[in-house]
Amino acid sequence: MYTRLLFILLLGATWMCSCQTEQSPVNTLADRVTEGTSKDRILFRMIADENNPLKDYFEISSEDGKVLITGNSDLSLATGLNWYLKYVAGIHLSWNNLSQKLPEILPLPQEKIRKETSMQNRYYLNYCTYSYSMAFWDWERWEKEIDWMAMHGINMPLSITGMEVVWYNLLKRLGYTTEEVNEFISGPAFMAWWQMNNLEGWGGPNPDSWYQQQEALQKKIVARMRELGIEPVFPGYAGMVPRNIGEKLGYQIADPGKWCGFPRPAFLSTEDEHFDSFAAMYYEELEKLYGKANYYSMDPFHEGGNTEGVDLAKTGASIMAAMKKANPKAVWIIQAWQANPREEMIASLNQGDLLVLDLYSEKRPQWGDPDSMWYREKGFGKHDWLYCMLLNFGGNVGLHGRMNQLVNGYYDACAHTNGKMLHGVGATPEGIENNPVMFELLYELPWREERFSSDEWLQTYLKARYGREVSPEIMEAWRALEHTVYNAPKDYQGEGTIESLLCARPGFHLDRTSTWGYSKLFYAPDSTAKAARLFTSVADQYKGNNNFEYDLVDIVRQSNADKGNVLLEEISQSYDRKDKEDFRKQTQQFLDLILAQDRLLSTRKEFSVSSWLNAARSLGTTEEEKRLYEWNASALITVWGDSIAANQGGLHDYSHREWSGLLKDLYYQRWKAFFEQKQAELDGKPAGQEINFYGMEKAWAEKSKAQTLKN
Repeated sequence: MYTRLLFILLLGATWMCSCQTEQSPVNTLADRVTEGTSKDRILFRMIADENNPLKDYFEISSEDGKVLITGNSDLSLATGLNWYLKYVAGIHLSWNNLSQKLPEILPLPQEKIRKETSMQNRYYLNYCTYSYSMAFWDWERWEKEIDWMAMHGINMPLSITGMEVVWYNLLKRLGYTTEEVNEFISGPAFMAWWQMNNLEGWGGPNPDSWYQQQEALQKKIVARMRELGIEPVFPGYAGMVPRNIGEKLGYQIADPGKWCGFPRPAFLSTEDEHFDSFAAMYYEELEKLYGKANYYSMDPFHEGGNTEGVDLAKTGASIMAAMKKANPKAVWIIQAWQANPREEMIASLNQGDLLVLDLYSEKRPQWGDPDSMWYREKGFGKHDWLYCMLLNFGGNVGLHGRMNQLVNGYYDACAHTNGKMLHGVGATPEGIENNPVMFELLYELPWREERFSSDEWLQTYLKARYGREVSPEIMEAWRALEHTVYNAPKDYQGEGTIESLLCARPGFHLDRTSTWGYSKLFYAPDSTAKAARLFTSVADQYKGNNNFEYDLVDIVRQSNADKGNVLLEEISQSYDRKDKEDFRKQTQQFLDLILAQDRLLSTRKEFSVSSWLNAARSLGTTEEEKRLYEWNASALITVWGDSIAANQGGLHDYSHREWSGLLKDLYYQRWKAFFEQKQAELDGKPAGQEINFYGMEKAWAEKSKAQTLKN
């Protein structure tokens, strides 16, 4: 009896020891983001708040000379860690700086900091982000992003990596050949629009290694997310099928028309006898690979999908029923964008089963703001919704935001009668790795109970951003930015940032670079030049400060772009009055500005096209695969599609990037050819043939740049 008791005690002691030495998920996260300098210096303690079980919270204090972070979950602890790093230690981790060592003497909070929120949902990502920013990420890059998510309290990101494998397995199960599958599934850079029912096959066919690679990557992503308490949002099934499924399997399908010149995948009516069985197979294959999800994202009729003859109420009910059969606890995530979600489709769905992303809350909210172009008096009715910031379109480069509108719109929504269904916030950008200030501001909103001044907040942000009290010059520079580029009017015509005409297809009196963008300045053109001068004047004081040096380049880049937009209008006027000498001088200035911009941006990998193209090539296992991925990456940011989609569909330069390498090798060449032709006209010489800009862009996209990238 004594021996048995001793054995149990020893076993218990061994178990306790192993539990204490095994690091928790948040400890290993802290170790990664501080480059191994947090161990035994930052303590984490998970304690439930029994008085407020429906709230998330974290507290930051000190214990025995160490930092102590307490919270109700790993995710709350990670959010508390980020708050400590920013507002106590003066360390701002953002995309240009995703890890940093702690100082030798660890700063301790002067008093306990406590933050809590009843906003239970913090969403992240847009289908487009997966193409415009994440198409060629490897696990190393994904691991850093998941850490970033956790530290910003994000608990429900869209997760679509590897979903092509679900469809591959499903269609093979139905008798499709590999060749037929690849005629349906898009290439790596265009997965977003394939999954949004906008196109088929473009950018493919994919090699077998792509599917294997993406399946393994998604399994790692999902495992890490769940380890940290993050619930992935998987694409659900809403009726998409290959266009040839009618002739191949006899399904009765509807033709949803075209999207920007691309034939859309077919739509399988929810009233068709095959809908339920097809949806069931989809969810089965999804679960086999990546498990069940508690959230599924579905956006039927995205961007003008044809609803003629469709019973929307029945469609919504059938889509919901198929999802609930796969997981009775699941919630349908749907985007509020343009006419979606159709009122008839969601009206009869049960409260709590649908969560609406008010996708563009900072400019065109649909939650019930009467000043909005997309005003819905009753918002989303009985359904829960999230206040979301879209911010970026196409991954375009540019300083941009609506700081005051973002903050005030959120608190106005909270106070509105429709705010009783508000459950949190979300970032839904088409591209990331830009404008970090706006993402910090958004994800702090749920943790700040009372309305606050973005002006006061900016002062604390800058101290965190640069790790010290900022100089008067930097404060003045940021004030100039805050009241211009970061305070875009709600009625500004463009979708996102002011577009740089250095990147535009050449022409006179241009007012945009992409079809749906805008390039007219809504502020004095010397505003960003002033900020650039102030930053440059104190650059020596911040030498080696990664965040400062990134911002310096970005601000000078914006100043140059604004100069270019103003200069092009002067060039246009010189051409109109046939002043060939002014035209010659000004066009040379414009071309010189493009090359100067290229040289500036070559100093940061974040602004270099080679970083994008190298990431694409690195995923290939053969030279043929590397070329395919490089073409995908190159085409996306130039022609986008074939000549019909690019020219008639308006997609050319939608994802233009003010990047080193692209400026010099494509944008400069386009403008040079155009100016030379127009100069010849002014000089009375034959004009020559019309310039085929699409041909120039296509040639750049198709040319392998492997040797250049190596150099």
